[in-house]
This record gives sequence, structure tokens and C-alpha cells, in this order.
Amino acid sequence: ILMASIGSNPFTGFWFLFRGGLMNIERVGNTLATATTLMLVGLSVAFAFKTGLFNIGASGQMLIGGLCATLVAHKVFLPRPLYLIVLILAALLGGALWGVIPGFLKAKFNVHEVVATIMMNWIAYWSIYYFIPAYLKGPSLETESASIAVTQSLRTPWLTKLFNGSYMNLGFFIAIISVIVIKLILDKTTLGFSLKAVGSNRHCAEYAGIKVNRNVVISMMIAGGLAGLAGLSFYTGYSRNMQIGVMPAQGFDGIAVALLGASSPLGVLFSSLFFGILQSGKGFMNAMTSVPPEIADTIIAVIIYFTATSVLFKRFWDAVLKRQGDKAKKKEESAQAEVKKEGE
Repeated sequence: ILMASIGSNPFTGFWFLFRGGLMNIERVGNTLATATTLMLVGLSVAFAFKTGLFNIGASGQMLIGGLCATLVAHKVFLPRPLYLIVLILAALLGGALWGVIPGFLKAKFNVHEVVATIMMNWIAYWSIYYFIPAYLKGPSLETESASIAVTQSLRTPWLTKLFNGSYMNLGFFIAIISVIVIKLILDKTTLGFSLKAVGSNRHCAEYAGIKVNRNVVISMMIAGGLAGLAGLSFYTGYSRNMQIGVMPAQGFDGIAVALLGASSPLGVLFSSLFFGILQSGKGFMNAMTSVPPEIADTIIAVIIYFTATSVLFKRFWDAVLKRQGDKAKKKEESAQAEVKKEGE
């Protein structure tokens, strides 16, 4: 509808949009690399949703996770397998720390997690202004860190060769493993049951003996760790440097990924791939048609709007169906009353 309203053929637009993300092996690699960050952020937001929390601080957690990983990439030199473990742990712990703080404030002082995570976003944002020029400054620009050597990044020669020089990196496998682990935690463990119970009804969970405050902190810690891994995949795999003055938009796009995926790990996996195609293919679509690339961001906004208002639509239709059922019931009772009256 949006494409048609500006005089463009929507079928042609979507054809070039998907073709732009999937037309050759290099573009497929770039689509998967883009989807990797979105997958981890979406998983972070979805995990918090499952436990009744709204983690809007994924951008800040990405920045801190990426900063920790970038510091390790520039300062730590170990054999590749051991180095990758240290790199992943640094990003995981950095993001988890940035998630624990609002979780603790929520559990201890009932500070709303939306307010706390937004504040943490900006603390992370301004912290980057200090750390990049002070410890990681590039050779020519103070506004960005020195580029991470390929051997110190998540990129690896066999993946680069396989996907014909794309941005594809080991972060994709980290994201897939994260999806599997989170699904197992939520579906197969007592911790997952406790977290979902707290999310469904905090008071009933507390009455059942579940430690609500502890689960709130654990939930935000895991969500923060996942967002930290997203920072790892983006800053040491996709871009290989950090810039000051940039709040990563993926932290907010992850909300749409989680909503479209119904906050389930597998749903997040497929919705992130869809969003990866949108992000990778919009430039090609714009080059081949008159459709502006901003249409992809508009699609994301529409998804957020309709997903967020789906509860209202459900309540509306439930009310309509209930009203019709009440009318039918009254007619039936009236008919029975008339039959009984005639019989008398």
C-alpha cells in the first residue's frame, strides 16, 4: 500500500528488495551477518518479554559488550581458540553487567525497567566518548577506534571465502547456539519455568514460593548478556571498529524482531532473517526502482504498531463476539419462554 501510494509497483519493489538480499552468495552472507546482530538483540528483548520485563536498554548493552570485546581484541593476544573464548566471555559479561543494574533497581526499589534501561543506554553512549579517544583511538580519527585486525576479529578466512568476501563471521554461529540455549532454558529447565511464571503473574508466582526479585535480576542479566553478544558480533565481526556518537539502531530494531517472532526463540530466528533481508536489500531496491530505502524502516514501524495494538484488536473482537453471543442467548431464552407460554 505504501509503495503504491507513491506511484511505484509494490510487486516490483518487493522483488528487488528480496533479490537485493539474496541474489548471490555475497549478498546472502551480508544478509546473514546483518541478521546475526538482530537475532541476538531480538532474543534479548524476547527473553525479557517472556519474564514480564521490557528491556529497552539493548543498545547500551550492545555498546558495553562491544566495548569490552574491542578492548580484548586490541589488548589480548592468545592462541585463536582460547582467544575466542575470552572475547565471547568479555562481551557476555559486559552486557550482563549492564543488564544486572536495572534488574537490581527493579527488584530492590521497584524502579521501572524502561526508565532504568533508557538511562543506562545514555551512560553507555557517553562512556564510549571517553574510552575510544583515551584507549582505542584510530591512527587518523579520534571519533572512531582503530580497526581490529582480521585475525583478532570474528571473521575467518574460510567463511569470507565461502561467502565471496561478505561480512559473514562466526557471530552467526554464536547467535544460533544462543537461540538453542535460550529455548532449552525456557522449555526444559526449572529456571525457565520460574521466569515464565514470574512473567505471567508476579503475585501468583510469589504466592507459590518462587523468588520473584531474584528471577527479575537473573532475567535482566541474561537479556543483557545476549545484547552484549550482539555488540560482539557487530563491532568485532561486522564493522571491526567502534564510533563515538552513534547509538546502535539494532537495539531498537530488536524490539520489532521480538514482537514479530512472538517472543519465542525460533520466532526470533526467522523474523531476524526477514529483517536482515529488509536491511540488506533496501539499497538495491532503491537503485532499481523509485521506492526510497526508508520503506524498509517504515515496514519495521508498521510491524511494531500492529503487533503492539494486536491486543486491542483481540479485545475488540472478543467483545463483539461476546455481545453477539449474549444476543443469541436472549433470543433463544425468549423463544423458549414463548413456547412454554403457548403450551400452558
